[in-house]
Amino acid sequence: MRRLLLIPAALLLALVAWLALAPVPVTPVAWEAPPDPGHTGVFASDSLLAGLELVPLGGFSGPESVARDAHGRVYVSTREGAILRLDSAAAAGSAVPAAPTVWARTGGRPLGLAFGADGTLYVADGARGILALDTLGTVTVLADSADGTPLMLTDDIAVATDGRVYASDASTKFGAWARAHATEDASLLDIVEHGGHGRLVEWDPATRRARIVRDGLQFANGIAMLPGDSAVLLAETGRYRVVRIAVQGPGRGTLVPVLEALPGFPDNITRDDDGTYWLALFAPRNALLDRLSGSPALRRALLRIPRAVRPRAQAYGHIVHLDASGRVLDDRQDPTGRYPKTTDVQPVGEWLYVGALDGPVVARVRR
Repeated sequence: MRRLLLIPAALLLALVAWLALAPVPVTPVAWEAPPDPGHTGVFASDSLLAGLELVPLGGFSGPESVARDAHGRVYVSTREGAILRLDSAAAAGSAVPAAPTVWARTGGRPLGLAFGADGTLYVADGARGILALDTLGTVTVLADSADGTPLMLTDDIAVATDGRVYASDASTKFGAWARAHATEDASLLDIVEHGGHGRLVEWDPATRRARIVRDGLQFANGIAMLPGDSAVLLAETGRYRVVRIAVQGPGRGTLVPVLEALPGFPDNITRDDDGTYWLALFAPRNALLDRLSGSPALRRALLRIPRAVRPRAQAYGHIVHLDASGRVLDDRQDPTGRYPKTTDVQPVGEWLYVGALDGPVVARVRR
């Protein structure tokens, strides 16, 4: 009988030892998470995204980013490395479009998309760096490093009127490997560690080199140009905020928060034709992760728990409309999570196309 009682005790001891000592790939840094406003105030819960229309991707998945060219055609990045295209009539029409066609393949994991004035499609490819695709879809790698250090997880991209390209390198420690769920794994590790591995980089067409504008960011994510191209808005996912970073002049690299203590993880930012911006929130904040912000050892233990039983991101759809100063103009949510892990918003005529990290469809909703 005594031996039987020793078995569960030994198993419990082994579990405690595993949670305390098993190796994990992170070295968490203590910090203090800001208060979570939850879905209150300007972020009060609503169901304005519940009516999303779902457009099939024809066997592809993970429409992380959506872009629109000068002709109104819509482009969608996918987990499989393909960039899909919808013609302008279908994209702006009232009928749900048929599946888009394959326009190009990057050979990596395209995440952010943005068009230049000459029709070049610039791509933030998580596995390959900063890419340029001409009007035929031919791929050129512009940069796979910045100031001599590799681009590990190029996440989003924006183009200035003078042709300079700005990209977020979400993490210089945790990269996007060529396998399913790699970008989500990398983001989890980087956010749990909170080591400030993110950065903003600039590719200059005159020198054809990439330079670091600002480093030390907590998972640098979405990016959009501000009027005058002297600064960008950037989503700092690991701090639940949107910041302004100067990219020109003597204050280059200076950071100023414009929207803090968001109720979720901010992802891509898109500038609308009227000078306002759309921000996607990937998921609501995780109360356990916030409570453990000051406890590096417990955050390490969290990653030792098997993936199947770890706390998961809540399935929730959420997009925010804001102005250049960070003032919230509109907020749309889908608490049912029918289309979760929202990553991007692209205005197209009367529609807002909404990207997501997972799933075999891209969504749209009327403005």
